[in-house]
Amino acid sequence: MSAPYASDPARARGRRVQEEESAFRSAFQRDRDRIIHASAFRRLKHKTQVFVEHEGDYYRTRLTHSIEVGQVARTIAGALGLNDGLTEAVALAHDLGHPPFGHTGEDALHVLMAPYGGFDHNAQAIKIVTQLECHYADFDGLNLTWETLEGIAKHNGPVTGDLPYALAEYSADHDLELHTHASAEAQVAALSDDIAYNNHDLHDGLRAGLINMDEMCALPIVSDAFAAVDRAYPGLDPVRRQHEGLRRVFGAMVSDVINTSRAGLEASGAGDVHDIRHLGRAVIRFSDAMWADLQVIRKFLFENMYRAPSVMEKREEVTVIVHDLFPAFMNDPHLLPDRWQGDVARAAGDETQLARIVCDYVSGMTDRFAFQEHARLIG
Repeated sequence: MSAPYASDPARARGRRVQEEESAFRSAFQRDRDRIIHASAFRRLKHKTQVFVEHEGDYYRTRLTHSIEVGQVARTIAGALGLNDGLTEAVALAHDLGHPPFGHTGEDALHVLMAPYGGFDHNAQAIKIVTQLECHYADFDGLNLTWETLEGIAKHNGPVTGDLPYALAEYSADHDLELHTHASAEAQVAALSDDIAYNNHDLHDGLRAGLINMDEMCALPIVSDAFAAVDRAYPGLDPVRRQHEGLRRVFGAMVSDVINTSRAGLEASGAGDVHDIRHLGRAVIRFSDAMWADLQVIRKFLFENMYRAPSVMEKREEVTVIVHDLFPAFMNDPHLLPDRWQGDVARAAGDETQLARIVCDYVSGMTDRFAFQEHARLIG
């Protein structure tokens, strides 16, 4: 049964281009399906999460991460009586705007785009789903509902101050009310992202040999989880022990969000989704104790994994690739594929517009394609 503050697809604010709605799917389910079938979603298969895509078949990529976030988000939304279609749509779309090489690529593009309006992956996701996906006959983008666009833009909270150009341009034409919080469904997607990466980065770090099992098992949450496994299954095979321990870490985070958020939603007095947006605070959250423990885990991952020498060495290498490719296309835009040349012609004499075209192209690359283009153009 849906909660009163859940987003109701029958009362959605609509799409930019009016369409006849599906007889078999709600508006939000249709959004989710369009995201899954988007080219940008498929490209996430070959985009970095932490490890560059070709470094190993078992490490998470942006695609597998997004699928895991979607699974967590559905579970939490169902437990809280929220709309799982909208929750999953936002969860699956939350990383569509990531460039190759993960946050390293984003940092590089942010520096390169500083004179031209900046770069932010959430803003780029909005541009992808409203403009750059060009497959439908009646419109550019995916023609998603207002609620899904809102969730993509501000699932991490209100967006204020200097906006990245991609979000500023769209918001000026279609108000996503960036000064408010998003729906509870979008907030669930945001915390599901935290849950997924905190859990799977521990797993990937162990597989990569960057994290020591004994040190990891001394962390809060993790220590209790593995102690419970050892009590229940003494002498368990190490591979099974690792899986059993980490899935308990996963479950502890999910349970904490559900219990804390359920109490917070009831105490908020929110009668509908409008109230959720205007509470002035996020209503989907971890408990204070869990949040403090997660900061310890995050610090551990930062020091032992994200800033490990081998990871930093790769970060330097891929930063060079982005910093080489961007000026190569700026200096000779005819190097861009034929289908981009119409945009290049329309941007003639406008350096900012050309930079934004180049940014769209480079940010859309997969890791492997960026390596290939760099080898072809730079050597």
